[in-house]
Amino acid sequence: MKTIDLGKQTLRRRDILALMGGAAVTGALGLPAWAQEAKKGGVLKVAAPANPSSLDPATGGAGSDHSILWTMYDTLVEWDYETLKPKPGMAKWAFPDPKTMVLDITTGIKFHDGTPMDAEAVKFNLERNRTDQRSNVKPDLSSVDAVEVTGPLQVTLKLKNPDTALPAILSDRAGMMVSPSNIKALGNETDRKPVGAGPWKFVRWNDNEIIVVARHDQYWRQGRPYLDGIEFNIIPENATALRSVVAGQNDMAFQLPARLKPVIERAKNLETVTSPTLYCIQLYLNYARSPLDNVKVRQAINFALDRDAFVKAALNGLGEPARMTLPSSHWAFNKDVAGMYPNNPERAKQLLAEAGYKDGLELTIGGYMDQDSVRRGEVIQDQLGKAGIRLKFTRGTIAEISAQFFATEKKFDLLVSAWTGRPDPSMTYGLSFDKGAYYNAGRSGEPELSKLIQESRVSEDLAKRAEVFAKIQKFTVENALSAPLAFQFELDALSAKVKGFKPNLLGKPKFENISLG
Repeated sequence: MKTIDLGKQTLRRRDILALMGGAAVTGALGLPAWAQEAKKGGVLKVAAPANPSSLDPATGGAGSDHSILWTMYDTLVEWDYETLKPKPGMAKWAFPDPKTMVLDITTGIKFHDGTPMDAEAVKFNLERNRTDQRSNVKPDLSSVDAVEVTGPLQVTLKLKNPDTALPAILSDRAGMMVSPSNIKALGNETDRKPVGAGPWKFVRWNDNEIIVVARHDQYWRQGRPYLDGIEFNIIPENATALRSVVAGQNDMAFQLPARLKPVIERAKNLETVTSPTLYCIQLYLNYARSPLDNVKVRQAINFALDRDAFVKAALNGLGEPARMTLPSSHWAFNKDVAGMYPNNPERAKQLLAEAGYKDGLELTIGGYMDQDSVRRGEVIQDQLGKAGIRLKFTRGTIAEISAQFFATEKKFDLLVSAWTGRPDPSMTYGLSFDKGAYYNAGRSGEPELSKLIQESRVSEDLAKRAEVFAKIQKFTVENALSAPLAFQFELDALSAKVKGFKPNLLGKPKFENISLG
């Protein structure tokens, strides 16, 4: 067994301290996997934790989709693994003035169906992403007023207001380019029959069982990808996923819970990878309907939670208590509001009484079926119960329960899930709390907050942006728009034959550097 030391081998310490507080990682033996010579060929078998919500980046909603989507879709902009700083992807960008963004597209890129990934294709995608009824990424592009083709390989975005977050936004779902020909031919069927321009092309998807992708022979990056293909075997139960790697049925499992770290370390011929992430376990609140439309009820939930005890009981201590949706050493963290909700069940009871619930109340909550999600739910249920808040759980798969809460059903009052992070903090607050945002279950919003989110994107100066985020955090925390619990660290198990794997701050694996030895 070998443990990869990310603190020494891959992460520039000053960057991690700026973003994540220098989380502790374990010691390493020998060269890291990504420093070893890459070989071409072979099929990587991955134990994936969740069935996708969709294979169309615009229509999906689960954060767990990303690792599968990235195999089939490249993005206009990419980000640095260690810092999440945007860098050119399929396009380079420039801001000739604060309200104009120009994208210059790399020549020779083709979609998997052979059609060109040119300016017309980019315009089609951006217009679809910001206006289509089925798009879940419309809020990401709310600052865009018009998209113009200004050359065969150039697109110009006219903005309603300055938006320095756009490069980061175009490194996420909004920047994943789909084939316009495929959309026009298949319509909604593209959710299950995707065509992108990424390193691998879609082969098949058997629900809750397997997703297979194969090499895109006309991929625009010379010499890539290394792998002939990838098989994602959907295994929601983490212990089962790990056993499949120990037994050699799969080559890697990712996003494993801390309780399994000793099991990985005891196994022969496995590598353990740990790394800090922006992955925030939290309670999502539908604050557009009773009783959560009452701020005192939402505040009571936050006072009832014991975040330090949650990290110990639910994460085996491998995590950081979450006081807001950003970790304590992120450049945009506001320490002034971090202590607003110390664990205080009596204060929670008082707030409930003031809200008209002196005898407590019952709330419906969605949760997932895997062992670790059940354990988290039990800890939350116990903590809220001490304040008189009773929870009635409905459990299912990530895709099912998330859709029931975020999509049209609005089935529960709360959802215990995770915010899996975004490259820019304005994306986190915009997608979670702005009016009409997909991850804002009630779709309601406050003009003051919307204005602040827009203001956070005006300047490129981090100090000035941090001042605006301090106001955003004060608003969201005071109004208890969510109930963050903990930041979970990444934990992955890799077979010894897996070479080139490199984790990132989002905690969502990319496979572009991987080869099989």
